[in-house]
Amino acid sequence: MKRIPTNIITGFLGAGKTTSILSLLARKPENEKWAVLINEFGNVGVDGAILSQQGAIIKEVPGGCMCCVAGLPMSVGINALLAQKPDRLLLEPTGLGHPKEVITKLTSGMYEDYIDLRATITVVDPRHFADTAYTDNSNFQDQLALADVVVANKIDESTEYDLIAFEHFIESSQPAKAAIGKVQQGELELSWLDIERLERESQHSHHHHHSDSDDMAPLPEFELAPGQIFIRKENSGQGYRSCGWFFAADQIFDFSKLFTLFSNISAQRVKAVVNTERGCIAFNVVNQVVSINELSLDGFESRIEFIDKELLPWDELESILCSIVKKESL
Repeated sequence: MKRIPTNIITGFLGAGKTTSILSLLARKPENEKWAVLINEFGNVGVDGAILSQQGAIIKEVPGGCMCCVAGLPMSVGINALLAQKPDRLLLEPTGLGHPKEVITKLTSGMYEDYIDLRATITVVDPRHFADTAYTDNSNFQDQLALADVVVANKIDESTEYDLIAFEHFIESSQPAKAAIGKVQQGELELSWLDIERLERESQHSHHHHHSDSDDMAPLPEFELAPGQIFIRKENSGQGYRSCGWFFAADQIFDFSKLFTLFSNISAQRVKAVVNTERGCIAFNVVNQVVSINELSLDGFESRIEFIDKELLPWDELESILCSIVKKESL
């Protein structure tokens, strides 16, 4: 088979990786079939549900950095996508992942005859460059060090100072980046995908961690047993904790109450695809700022994920979520 053009789209939590991939899929050549391998820190696979709306072939590796969640699920996901003979493959590692390990895997002898690894694109939020919680983070630093293309997303929400801090940080990078972009809504240039990858060095070494998720296979389409209303899944690693829930497809949430909850919760990151009385809604929450997108999904299990550095009151959140399911769905 021909070698498939492949790109890694990386970036820290909330930078806009999924939005960027959605934008690329919406503008891909009509005659091409694209595939996406998604890796999430949490265990409920929210991003895959969102990206499935664009008609791409989707596979998921949930439960932490996919180079640490054991090589098998990652290889199974890649192999399943390559078997579909896509015209392009995109990989979205978790924002807490180690991009160097993913690059090493894709350039190994196992895939040299099948994958043509091109530019690694790192999406960033310029507002983070004034915050040492981000700039001192080893994963954040490595995502930038290994990028061939660095894209400042959300420039419409950034100040002039934010953009100057971003430019200063990136311009000091060696070797220089092949391209530097500034966009809104993750509108990456399609031409960036075909930029040649340059061998770059990460600034940190990473040791693979072991967790209860290490032997977990990619998530099936349905998680709940017949008659089961919801299940909860937790994960922790690299100083972060996540808790997620699957709710049965017949559980209909009150949109207004859910929006209010997401607006007031202190979690660093909230992602959800939820059945509401307004239809299936994707929620994306970064620092208590909520954005929504309507999806055309039917018979879909709702998925809700919270990520934060602190251990949040998961039991209390679970009770609140159960209480805002509309009565007619019970």
